[in-house]
Amino acid sequence: MATFFTADTHFGDSHILRQRGVAFGSLDDHDAALIKSWNEVVGDDDEVWHLGDFAAGASRARCAEIFSALRGRKRLIRGNHDTNRVLELPWVKPPQESARITVSDAAGKEWRLFLAHYAHRAWPGLWRGTRHLYGHTHGSLPDTRFSCDVGVDAWAYRPVGVTDLIARQNLALVLPEELQRDGNSDAAIDRHSRS
Repeated sequence: MATFFTADTHFGDSHILRQRGVAFGSLDDHDAALIKSWNEVVGDDDEVWHLGDFAAGASRARCAEIFSALRGRKRLIRGNHDTNRVLELPWVKPPQESARITVSDAAGKEWRLFLAHYAHRAWPGLWRGTRHLYGHTHGSLPDTRFSCDVGVDAWAYRPVGVTDLIARQNLALVLPEELQRDGNSDAAIDRHSRS
């Protein structure tokens, strides 16, 4: 079983075509392409954390249809567009506003993560090496060494695994402001990660 992350699928949302229309043409094409991309990487036993804005504008029946077409055991961090027709879908557990979890990468290394729909400049556990994953920004914010957007706009319209997320964060040149106070050094990061 692997763990994947995604956000901002905006299934059934005609307004998202203003941003993504060139890539997809129609809303039906958009939804079908995102479902296909999801199912190409996610297996039936995999866990997927959706960090908000699953659907907007879709009917209750359409939300349920899309949800059942997606592989994996799905969990939701509530986004600003997630209404009752999304919140009442059969998620593995009730939707949450945020979550602190630990997951293992492909090599078995454990990573502590803080999940939220919105990007945070500081978050619980940052001083102890906790990484932050978020959505909402549609790929418009630069990554930091400890945070990045997991939305479909930032990851070729598909869910992404923790190994790829950590690798991308590690390539970022910007540190969260709180860590910059300690001299912007890798030693400071290592010291806080071990605390």
